Amino acid sequence: MALEPVSREFVDAYLASGALPVEEWTPGIARLGEIVMAGVSGPGPEVGSVENRKIAGPAGDFRIRVLKPYGPSDAIVVYFHGGGWVIGDIDLQYDNVGRQLANLSHATVVLVNYHKAPEHPFPTALRDSYAALEWVADHAAELAPLGVPLVVAGDSAGGNIAAVMTQWARDRLGPKIDLQVLVYPVTDCDFTRASFLAKENQLLLTSDAMKWFWRQYLPDEAAREHPDASPLRAQSHEGLPLALVYVAEYDPLHDEGVAYAEALETAGVPVTLEKATGEMHTFIQMANVLPGCDRGLAVVADFIKQSIPHVAQEGVHHA
Repeated sequence: MALEPVSREFVDAYLASGALPVEEWTPGIARLGEIVMAGVSGPGPEVGSVENRKIAGPAGDFRIRVLKPYGPSDAIVVYFHGGGWVIGDIDLQYDNVGRQLANLSHATVVLVNYHKAPEHPFPTALRDSYAALEWVADHAAELAPLGVPLVVAGDSAGGNIAAVMTQWARDRLGPKIDLQVLVYPVTDCDFTRASFLAKENQLLLTSDAMKWFWRQYLPDEAAREHPDASPLRAQSHEGLPLALVYVAEYDPLHDEGVAYAEALETAGVPVTLEKATGEMHTFIQMANVLPGCDRGLAVVADFIKQSIPHVAQEGVHHA
């Protein structure tokens, strides 16, 4: 299928603007672009309640935002935003995404504003995120009815973080995660896969831009092979939670997302691999800009809602 028409128009307009490619930006300039896009997306829908909290991390305090739907919550979703570990913020586009997800999935959504690279390189974002996950588990009774499923979710670099959180929680006997939702996740540091090199995938996220994000996050190329950076390279994927891996057709990261779903399946983890045909990387964060955002959030919410009975049968408990 050809690239979705609105996405094609958006990319063409971006290229015609003469903007420098991401790999020629500074992190500060990249973050300014987020403000522009948040203005285009606009505010998200009303939710039942919004609470901002600060929690302690190894690099200092960081913020989380708790978004509750109207009525009882059927799950708790800890959401790690995308942005190459460098950009992304819970006050901008992801506030909109979180609000929509809370309403669509009837879940309490906790947005995590982990510290960003290069000021706070690997593994700071992971340590912050695990601290947030532990905080959520400790305060679960305040967030939703007792015993609802605990979900980790994220897109792109946030999908990378969510995947690593499932491995840390398993290996550290930490909070019991019941579901994982990985949207076009970064799972490996291999830049030679076909989708990474394909000309048709060099759109908003190019292979050169992805290399730039990796340099900001983890400059040591050899260290990128550690499973905490490249979760596909984990020694074992056994015992990880039920998963949705949701990839975009036009995305340098397409193949590593598929590879991660295959690794989960091989390890005996129930996994659904969903492919967003005609969509490009970033579609799920582009509220009121790309139609794929609405469709994508509906897919994620439906997976969460449909998985709850399965999780309930297995028995849910949080450490």
